[in-house]
Amino acid sequence: MKIAIGNDHAGPEYKGAIVNFLKSKGHEVENYGTDTVESVDYPDFANPVAEAVNNNEVTYGILICGSANGVAMTANKYSKVRAGICWTKEITSLTRQHNDANIICIPARYTSIPQAVAMVETFLTTEFEGGRHQNRVDKICH
Repeated sequence: MKIAIGNDHAGPEYKGAIVNFLKSKGHEVENYGTDTVESVDYPDFANPVAEAVNNNEVTYGILICGSANGVAMTANKYSKVRAGICWTKEITSLTRQHNDANIICIPARYTSIPQAVAMVETFLTTEFEGGRHQNRVDKICH
């Protein structure tokens, strides 16, 4: 599976751990994030990930910033993107099962690195339930 990842200055360590996990599972990773903790603008990293998902260049996207709000707001401007902010494995499962999210947004200041890696694993292994949820998802992307 091909996955795009992007992060601002709050997430280089998170990105490193997640990329290592993804590669250990045989996934190909497109890295659009910064590698330093110097202040940067999150849209500069969220836009390329969202664009790659929107254009079907990758299967899923992962975005990381301090609260995850900025990257989620940026990504959700794209018509085929459903970016969900996740801070627990349970929320992560629901965003895939009920919302068919294709980008997970991780709040680095409110989750640990092991928690973030576990959420990514949950995100990638949880299926969309469809059914009544499909009707709702169709209303998001109209």
